[in-house]
Amino acid sequence: MRKYTVLFVVPLVFFFDRLTKVLIIKNIGLHEGVDVTSFFSIVHARNFGGVFGFLHGHQYAQYIFTFLPILIACVLAYVIVVYKFSFAKRLALVFILAGAVGNIYDRIVYGNVVDFLDFYYKAYHWPAFNVADISICVGIGLWLYMEIVHGKKENPDS
Repeated sequence: MRKYTVLFVVPLVFFFDRLTKVLIIKNIGLHEGVDVTSFFSIVHARNFGGVFGFLHGHQYAQYIFTFLPILIACVLAYVIVVYKFSFAKRLALVFILAGAVGNIYDRIVYGNVVDFLDFYYKAYHWPAFNVADISICVGIGLWLYMEIVHGKKENPDS
């Protein structure tokens, strides 16, 4: 049972993701924003494609980026429950799962993902993102760190 306690990250990330997105939807008009600093704004953007708007205009993008993440989330949940990992690796997978669940919810309810964090330098903008995206990136980063740093310690011959 103790190995499943890490799954409490999923509802926590989902809650903060939903809260921030609802606040954006209710308080900032679509395609509008509020400048916070000279390099950061809170905006109301919609992503109809995949990561960074990939396949944004494709006619099947909504279906691809709804059903593929659902499949990935199911596989991740299975892997988390069935396989044995260190706490850090399990946590990394749970962060990825939590972010996927947040964005899947948006796809099902809105047909797109609400993004609102906008970093930029002059005319160069990083694609807007959200709390679920941060969770996915933290999970991937933690997994890569564990594989690179601790993977070498576990397998010194490679």
